[in-house]
Amino acid sequence: MIKCVSILGSTGSIGRQTLDIISRLPIRVAALTAGTSVERMAEQCREFSPKLAVMATEEAAQKLREQLGNLPIEIAWGEEGLIRAATVPEADCVITAVVGMVGLKPTLAAIREQKRIGLANKETLVCAGELVMAEAKKYNAEIIPVDSEHSAIFQCLMGVKDKREIKRLLLTCSGGPFYGMTREQLRSVTKADALKHPNWKMGAKITIDCATLMNKGLEVIEAMRLYGLPLEQVDVLIHRQSIVHSLVECTDGAVMAQLGSPDMRLPIQLALTYPHRQECPVEPLDLTACGALTFAKPDLDAFPCLALAMRCAKQGGTACPVMNGANEAAVALYLEDRIGFYDIYDLVSGAVDSVPFIEEPTLEQVLESDRLAREYVAAQCSAGNEDKE
Repeated sequence: MIKCVSILGSTGSIGRQTLDIISRLPIRVAALTAGTSVERMAEQCREFSPKLAVMATEEAAQKLREQLGNLPIEIAWGEEGLIRAATVPEADCVITAVVGMVGLKPTLAAIREQKRIGLANKETLVCAGELVMAEAKKYNAEIIPVDSEHSAIFQCLMGVKDKREIKRLLLTCSGGPFYGMTREQLRSVTKADALKHPNWKMGAKITIDCATLMNKGLEVIEAMRLYGLPLEQVDVLIHRQSIVHSLVECTDGAVMAQLGSPDMRLPIQLALTYPHRQECPVEPLDLTACGALTFAKPDLDAFPCLALAMRCAKQGGTACPVMNGANEAAVALYLEDRIGFYDIYDLVSGAVDSVPFIEEPTLEQVLESDRLAREYVAAQCSAGNEDKE
C-alpha cells in the first residue's frame, strides 16, 4: 500500500471518491488540485491538511487563500501548480483525475519522479500513449488504471503469465442513455437526456462521451497503449447491467471476467493498495439479485463516434490527439447548448480530416495538434452561427 498521495482533480467525482477511500486508510494527502470549485476545495483542505493546494486560475487561488485563512497550506495555480502537485516529494502515488489534455504534462512529470500513477485521465494515453508508456518503462514507474474497465482488465491479467497468451481484450459498455435508439431518433435528444447515465454517476463531460460512445472509443485506444496490443485485439461489448466490468479472452479459449457493483471506489482502492486487497465500503455484489447479464455488439451507425475513434486508433500518430481535442471542444459547446447531439461527431470527424497528420509526433507536435483541433471546432461553430444569422 502506498503511504502518501497527490490527487489531481480532487473536487471532481473520482477525486471525491478517492478521498472517501483515503479517509478509511492510513494514507496521507500531500497535494490536492481543482478547477474553480473553491468552497469544495476549502472543505477538503480543512479535512485532509495537504501540504499544497492548487487551483486552475489565480483568481480561484486567491479566493481559496481567503477561505483557508492562516492554515499552513501552500497555494498555487495553473499548469505549473499542477506539475508541482504531481511531483511533491512526499507523495509516492499520484491519482490523475483531471479531465482532458491538462493531465498530460503532470502525469509525465510524476512518471519521471518514479511515482505510482493511478490513472483516471484517459486522455493522457489517448493523445500521447506511446510517449507516456515509453517514459514509464524508462523510469520504472507503475501505471495502474482507475477506470473500471481498465482496472478489470488489469485484474484479469494478473492470471496471464505471458502477453502472447492474450487473444482479445473485451471492454464492456453500458450503451449509455440512448441504447437501442436509431440515428433518426437521436437527432432530437436533449442535453438533459444525454446527462442521464443509466448506471454511473460521473462528471458532465464523461457522461456526454458515454452518450455518444466516444468514451468507449477513448478506452479502446487507452487499452491498446496500456497493454501494447493492436486494435484487432481490443473489442467492445454492450453490457447494460454494468456488472461485468471487462473481460480477457486467452488463446486457449478461456475467458476471464471481473465482476462487481458499479462503484468507482473499488478500482480506486485497488490502485492505492495494490498488490494487496482489503475491506472496501462498496456494497458487495449479490449475483442472485442482479438479474440476467446480457451482451450485444454496439451500433456503429447510430453511434459513429465509436467507429471514428477506432479509425483513429488504427491510424495512430496525431489522429488520436486531434480527435480528442476536437471532442473536448465539441462536448463543451454541446453542454453550452450551442450545438446538437450529432454536431459533436460532425465537428470531430471534420477536425480529423482537416488537421495535418503526423505519423510519429513529438510531445510538442501532440500539443500543437490538440490546439489546431480545438481551433477548427471553434471556427466551424462560429461559421455555423454566422450562417444562421
